[in-house]
Amino acid sequence: MRKKGVYNWRAISLAGFPLICFLLIFPFLVDSEESYLVYFLFLTFLYISLAQGWNVVAGYAGQPSLGQHAFFGLGAYLTAISWKGGWIGYLDPLGMLISGMGAAILAIMIGIPLLAKLRGDYFALGTLGLGEILRVVFTQGGSLTGGPVGLMLPSSEYRSMMPYYFIAFSIALLSLLCVWFLVRSRVGLALVAIREDEQAAGANGIHVLKFKIFAFAVGAFFTGLCGSLFAYYLFHIHPTGFFSLKWALLPVLMTILGGIGTIMGPIVGAFILAAVFELANMWLPESHPIFSGAFIILVMLFLPGGIMSLGEKSGRYKMLMGILPFKRASLSLR
Repeated sequence: MRKKGVYNWRAISLAGFPLICFLLIFPFLVDSEESYLVYFLFLTFLYISLAQGWNVVAGYAGQPSLGQHAFFGLGAYLTAISWKGGWIGYLDPLGMLISGMGAAILAIMIGIPLLAKLRGDYFALGTLGLGEILRVVFTQGGSLTGGPVGLMLPSSEYRSMMPYYFIAFSIALLSLLCVWFLVRSRVGLALVAIREDEQAAGANGIHVLKFKIFAFAVGAFFTGLCGSLFAYYLFHIHPTGFFSLKWALLPVLMTILGGIGTIMGPIVGAFILAAVFELANMWLPESHPIFSGAFIILVMLFLPGGIMSLGEKSGRYKMLMGILPFKRASLSLR
């Protein structure tokens, strides 16, 4: 009999490989410029990456950040400024990497004082303030940032939706693999130990601040990548849109909806909420906050552990679960 927390990864691979293959060939089966599904999947992949990044910080390290919009906006502006300065080009991988690393460096710089002094709700409020500070800074940034109007990028570079789809898919897959390897490593066990009991983890030799900063930086890196790609997609980067609070709330809602602290939860939550957003906007434009809010309230009332908690009720669904074994992790570290 399989122990709790040990999953049939061979079965998961067999189930996931055909899906990945289908997603890779799907844009070639339809008109990528006319098909709404290609655009929908592009956004969904973006949401998955955002949610997985937040899941590392809050789901595994137990540090609820509300400042992801700071890293999203910073990633977008680093790409825009670098492109206009002639240092990078259109959909430049180096530009996206610079944006992700820039967001991670900011997370480390801010994380050292915040994570050392603040915990729980106070840390969440501190990170929320970071996003608002950056929004004001970039609004008052003059010609470098374009001020409140923002920066316009050469939209004539746009050729096809296809590269956006595959880059977003690659980032989502990278975030999934990163979390998968993370939770199976000693780093993942340390993060869970910190989340479960920070004082006990520190007493057993875990460098609490170092691991919390690491998780914060990983989440910021993927958020910065997403901001960079979205800047390439919109061609108009402005502080109101890219430092909007929605980029902080979306990953929170999607992760909690799917199942916080699981690998598959952010994926499920991203697909469902993205579908709710699009369907709601088709029926009643700009109504998606109402529908998504009501949907999340229902889930929290009847499935407080998220949609992935359904798998705990039946062994046949456990292979879909990506939950790190909390009890076993604690025992192996103490």
